[in-house]
Amino acid sequence: MTAAHKDRGPASILVVAAHPDDETLGAGGTVARFAGQGCEVWVCLLCDGVTNRHSEVNLQRECAERACTVLGAGHVVFCDLPDQRLDALALVDVITPIERCVADLQPEIVLTHFPGDVNQDHRIVFEATMVATRPTPETPVRTVMCFETASSTEWAAPFPASTFAPNVFVDITATLPRKLAAMKMYAGTHVSEVRPYPHPRSYEAIEVYAKRQGVLAGTGAAEPFMLVRDVV
Repeated sequence: MTAAHKDRGPASILVVAAHPDDETLGAGGTVARFAGQGCEVWVCLLCDGVTNRHSEVNLQRECAERACTVLGAGHVVFCDLPDQRLDALALVDVITPIERCVADLQPEIVLTHFPGDVNQDHRIVFEATMVATRPTPETPVRTVMCFETASSTEWAAPFPASTFAPNVFVDITATLPRKLAAMKMYAGTHVSEVRPYPHPRSYEAIEVYAKRQGVLAGTGAAEPFMLVRDVV
């Protein structure tokens, strides 16, 4: 994503998300863009995403697989941790599957949740990702960034620690249609993850969010990130 990454050729990217659909909402356009440029992209989904509401886990997984295929992700890792219950687990149980993905993929770039999100699973996934990507001499990870997740990031309390202030923007003008197409895969879940406008997870709102960030970045549409670490 930086000039240094471009000089080295296609990077490997790991998206670490709490629930199925978070990867599409937060970084779907970015995944589609860089997968289309030859990057190897994996998606790690920590929670099953549904057991707090119903038991149709397999259907949720099928929809996630279809969405990630639309985006061009090469591999999806399902960790099947309990939905909305990560706070009941030892943090090491969340760290370990992320560490496995880092060891297997050897990603240069890791994208994950913003620590100020209103959703508790998002916050814990951030903490676990920070441990799994700690800057030891042997880590392959050069860049860590946080994405915005519609219906969680913007719903947090308006205090400094919960304020998402992006400083990296990825131009997704060309891949916004793919992001929307991927989100449509989640309309087929047992309880649809797509909601009617003006809910943030409506198709219209997702497009509005992308175009608003595009205005801030001077592009037709963009996905925003907060840079945690970038080693060049």
